[in-house]
Amino acid sequence: MDGRTAIVTGGSMGLGRAIAQEFARSGANVAMVARRQEVLDEAKAALAIDAQGKVEGFVCDMSDAAAIGPMFESVGQTLGPVDVVVNNAGSSQRKPFLEITDAMWEADLELKLFGAIRLTRLAFPGMMERRWGRIVNVLNVGAKAPPAGGAPTAVSRAAGMALTKVLAGEGAPHNVLVNALLVGRIVSDQITRRHAAADTNQSLEAYIAEAGEAIPMGRMGTAQEFANIATFLASNAGSYITGTAINVDGNLSPVV
Repeated sequence: MDGRTAIVTGGSMGLGRAIAQEFARSGANVAMVARRQEVLDEAKAALAIDAQGKVEGFVCDMSDAAAIGPMFESVGQTLGPVDVVVNNAGSSQRKPFLEITDAMWEADLELKLFGAIRLTRLAFPGMMERRWGRIVNVLNVGAKAPPAGGAPTAVSRAAGMALTKVLAGEGAPHNVLVNALLVGRIVSDQITRRHAAADTNQSLEAYIAEAGEAIPMGRMGTAQEFANIATFLASNAGSYITGTAINVDGNLSPVV
């Protein structure tokens, strides 16, 4: 990825940070996008240790339509034209359908779907003009197999999978490749928060091990394993893959 410029939203923690780190190790100039400056500063310092490209942090709430344009412009001025976009912002929100208010639906869609739409709309023209671009939409396996009680996330992520296919069709003639990675159970900051919220005497290690027992591979995945696949898709190595939604789940999902 030498010389490429990549934007990773939700890039300061968890999967986004792992992706940003692997991109930087692979030579890309990486713009990590998140809402909190202090977390971005910490992540930037950590990634700079073994980065082969530049790493910068940009504060932006991806659910704020007015903030995305100025962020994108700043990335271009600081790191150069954007070649790669990873739409990763958002966390899993799940409630029984009758408990989900209009405000909850709107907040989920604004962040996970419209945030990706708005950023991609800015990056797409330049990618097509230069005849090289990569977009990776981070979704989850509920996009293919929505569970009961899985809304609003399952719905917004299913829409993200449809968006992936539409963009892949429009980008393919211009060598702009668009794919989705569907998260299963991956060890990340989100799992740490779930463990804390569970209010159990169980250690984090035991919690992770128990959660992994339900997965055919017998364990949860790692953020590094997820980042490896994202890097493959964002590089020249994945040059004939577009319009796909890849489960990264140890065969957890019943849908291929």
